[in-house]
Amino acid sequence: MKKSQTLPQTPESDYEGTQRQSIVIPSKHITIANTFEKKEHSWFITSHVSTDLTIQVQDVTFNVHKYPLISKCGYIGRLEFQPSISNFGYDLKLESFPGGSETFEIILKFCYGLPMDLNPNNIAPLRCASEFLEMTEDLQDGNLISKTEAFLTFVVLSSWKDTITVLKSCETLSPWAENLQIVRRCCDSIAWKTSKVNIVGDTDCQEGWWFNEVATFRIDHFMRIITAINAKSTRPEVVGKCIMHYAERWLPGMNAEFEGLRGYGFGKNDLQFSILSRSKEEGGYVHSKEQKAIIESLVSVLPPQNEAISCKFLLRMLKMAMLYSASPALISELEKRVGMMLEDANVNDLLIPSCNNADQGKLVDTVHLKNAQCTMHDTEVVQRIVEYFLMHAQQGQQQKTARINVSKLLDNYLAEIAEDPNLSITKFQILAELLPENARTCDDGLYRAIDTYLKTHPSLPEHDRRRLCRIMNCDKLSLDACMHAAQNDRLPMRTIVQVLFSEQVKMRTAMQEKESQSGNNSEQEGNHSSTDAEIKNLKAELENVKIKMAELQSDYSELQQEYERIGSKQKNVSGWSLGWRKIKNSFHAKVEGNETGEGQQRPNPAGRRPPSRRRSSMS
Repeated sequence: MKKSQTLPQTPESDYEGTQRQSIVIPSKHITIANTFEKKEHSWFITSHVSTDLTIQVQDVTFNVHKYPLISKCGYIGRLEFQPSISNFGYDLKLESFPGGSETFEIILKFCYGLPMDLNPNNIAPLRCASEFLEMTEDLQDGNLISKTEAFLTFVVLSSWKDTITVLKSCETLSPWAENLQIVRRCCDSIAWKTSKVNIVGDTDCQEGWWFNEVATFRIDHFMRIITAINAKSTRPEVVGKCIMHYAERWLPGMNAEFEGLRGYGFGKNDLQFSILSRSKEEGGYVHSKEQKAIIESLVSVLPPQNEAISCKFLLRMLKMAMLYSASPALISELEKRVGMMLEDANVNDLLIPSCNNADQGKLVDTVHLKNAQCTMHDTEVVQRIVEYFLMHAQQGQQQKTARINVSKLLDNYLAEIAEDPNLSITKFQILAELLPENARTCDDGLYRAIDTYLKTHPSLPEHDRRRLCRIMNCDKLSLDACMHAAQNDRLPMRTIVQVLFSEQVKMRTAMQEKESQSGNNSEQEGNHSSTDAEIKNLKAELENVKIKMAELQSDYSELQQEYERIGSKQKNVSGWSLGWRKIKNSFHAKVEGNETGEGQQRPNPAGRRPPSRRRSSMS
C-alpha cells in the first residue's frame, strides 16, 4: 500500500481535497466539476457546462474546460488556440510531458479543486509537470509549484524511504528532475543519512540495510550517490562495500568461479555459460554496452585505499572489463591495483579466460579453441600484474612475506595453466622467470609445475625439456622432491644428474653436522645435562642419513652405468662425458673417505664446481 502524506490546510484548499473549489470565470461558464469519467482512451469532466478544450498527453485525450487551466497554468494561458477542424473546441497536444497522462490527470484534479493526494511516488512527477505548465505564485497563491516544493522539502527529504522512492521516480524525468535539483537534493539527503549511520558503527547489520536500497538505482544516480557520500568523508571501506554490492547485483557472472581445466574439462566453466547465455537472453550487444558502462563507471569511483576493496573483487572486475571490452586505460588501472595487492589473491582469481575483443568481448569459442591454437587462460595479463607487483617491491612497498606468498601463488598458477595443451613453452618460461632468484626459498612448487607441463606435452623435444628444467634450482629442492625427480623419466638426464649430485652434497653436509653435533655432546657431557637417550637418538638419525646416502649412491651408480652404455656406442668421447668420469671419481673418493671415518671432505681433483642453476635465454 502506497504511503500518503498531507500538508496543513490552506485558505484555498487542502491536500486531501476535502473542500470543493469553485473557479471564478464569466457567469455563463460558471461550473463545478464533479469527477472524471474514462471512455476508452479519453477522459471527460462530468459537469453541466460542456467542455471546450481537448488536450492530448501521450495516447490519452482529456476533454476539459479552458479557463480552469488558464487560471493556474501560465504555459496554457500564453498559447493562442486555433479552432479545430472538428468544431469540437480547441485542440492542444503536450509533447514530452513529465510524468505522462497519469500526472496530468492529478494536475487537472488540482485545477478543478477535486481531491488530490500527494505521496512520494507522485511528488517528483508533479513537481516537474507543474514547472512545465508554469504553475507559479504569480497566477494564484498556493499554486502547485509551491505546494510540491514544500512537500518535497519538509516531508520527503526528512525520510530515508521516501527519499529513495522519489529518487527512483526521477529515473524517467530527465532532464527536468536534474534541472530542478531534485536528484541532487535526494542524493545529498541519502549521503547525509548514511554518514550518520556509519558514525555509530560498521557492523554488517548496520550497513547492509542501505546497501540493498542504494543498489536498486541505475548507474548514473548511483554514481551521484557515491560522489555525495565521498564528499561527506565517509570511511573508504564502507564506500567499497557499497560498490561491491552494486556490482554483484548489476553485473551477471560477477560471482562465477572460473576454475579452468580443473573439474570441468577443457573449455567448461561457469563464467562462460552464465554470461554468454544471459547475454543472449537480455539483448546481446545492447546489453553488453550497458554492462561496459557500468564497469567503467564503478572503476572510476573505486576508493584508492587498498583496504577498501578486496583483491578478489578487483580481479573479478578485471575479468568483466576484459569480457565486455572496456577501455585499455581502465584495464591497465585494474592491473596496477591488483599488482599492489597480489599477495591476497588465490589461483582461481588469477585464472582469467582468454577473450576475443573483436567479437564484442565474448569469450573465445572453446569448441574451436584447439584449432585456433589459443590458450584458455590469458597469461599476458598475469604477467603484467606480477611486473607491477615487482615494481612496487623494488620501491620498498612490499614486505618480504608478501614476496614469498606471491612466489608460491605464481608456482601454483603455473601448475594450473601447465595443463593447457596450447600453452607455449615460451609463455611458461617467461612467467616462471618473472620473479628474481632469491624470491623462492624452495623450488618444489616450480618443479611440480614443470613436471605437469612435461606430462601435458609428452612430445616436447629434448632440447626444450632441458631449456625448461634450467629454470629451477636443484639446490632448492626438498628431499622428497629430489627422490621424485631421481625416478622421473620425463626429466632430461642432465637434470637428473644435477639433482642427484645436489642431493649428495646436502646429504654429506647433513652427515657431517650430525657427527659434529654428536662429538660436541660427548665432549660437553660433564657440563650439560645431556642424557644417553639423546645421544642414541642422534646416532640413530645419523644411521638413517647413511642409509639414505647409500640408496642415493645406488641410484647414482645405476644412472652412471646407463649413461656409460650409451656413451660406449659413440666413437668420440664428448667433453661432457669426460666431466662425468671426473664427477664419478670424485664421488667415489668422497664416499670411501666417509666410510673409513675420516669425516673430512676431500678437495675435488678435477677442480670442477657442482652444477649450478642456469638461466636460459628466450629463444
